[in-house]
Amino acid sequence: MSEEPKELTLFEKIANHTIPSDMVYEDDLCCAFKDINPCAPVHIIVVPKVCDGLTQLRYMREDQEQLVGHLMRVVGIVAMQQHLEPGYRVVINDGPDAQQTVLHLHIHVIGGKKCGWPPV
Repeated sequence: MSEEPKELTLFEKIANHTIPSDMVYEDDLCCAFKDINPCAPVHIIVVPKVCDGLTQLRYMREDQEQLVGHLMRVVGIVAMQQHLEPGYRVVINDGPDAQQTVLHLHIHVIGGKKCGWPPV
């Protein structure tokens, strides 16, 4: 008996270009695109192209450490491409209390204006 095909996440559909987006970066492992509801002048989301069970940071497997490190490197690349040299915020929402709405690990790169503190 074969397994039912898993439903792709929203971000997997964006990564495979099934759903259109304003893509700003793409490589073999991940992509970055403009948030559809930005909270700042620059609001980019960096995601692995394939979720592979990596829904939240707390569920990261040891074999996914290199991928998550790559995502963080891409955050820096995207920040430079977006001219965020004065500073930017990096956010990972993990779980419902953090307002995570898509169960596919993703990193927000937020900038283009002075960030306030605390960020709540």
